[in-house]
Amino acid sequence: MMIKTRPATEADLPQLLALYGELNPEDPPLSRASVDAVWAAIAAQQGRTVLVADVEGRVAGTADCIVMPNLTRGGRSILFVENVVVAGSHRRRGVGRLLMDAAVRLGEAAECYKVQLLAADDAYVHSFYAACGFEPLAQGFRRYVEASARAASR
Repeated sequence: MMIKTRPATEADLPQLLALYGELNPEDPPLSRASVDAVWAAIAAQQGRTVLVADVEGRVAGTADCIVMPNLTRGGRSILFVENVVVAGSHRRRGVGRLLMDAAVRLGEAAECYKVQLLAADDAYVHSFYAACGFEPLAQGFRRYVEASARAASR
């Protein structure tokens, strides 16, 4: 099985959406207009790369990466990784590791001082990231924003 990592293209959107459906099955599907608008915003965002793992022309996994400029650490940026997912049919075959290696290479190429991500509170997921060279060094926090609050503020 030949696995190649590369930046996603617009042609990958149907397969990306299927992967994101595996990641968050409770999410309602986006309309085509929403997909197009979001993809246009992603494509225009400097430092943003949606990586895919391509297995014989099929998207088997993805990781969304963004370089954030930074005024600390000598002006060296941070690479954040989000929405890492490998298709159920391709797990435990090296797809995730190749995606994480590609993300680290993006960070190195952008002269980032670190690659950072949040992981689900799951021992298997934590052992995967540890095997990829990541260390659990900080406590993560998040606060979800209600969709109704966003709509009311417009």
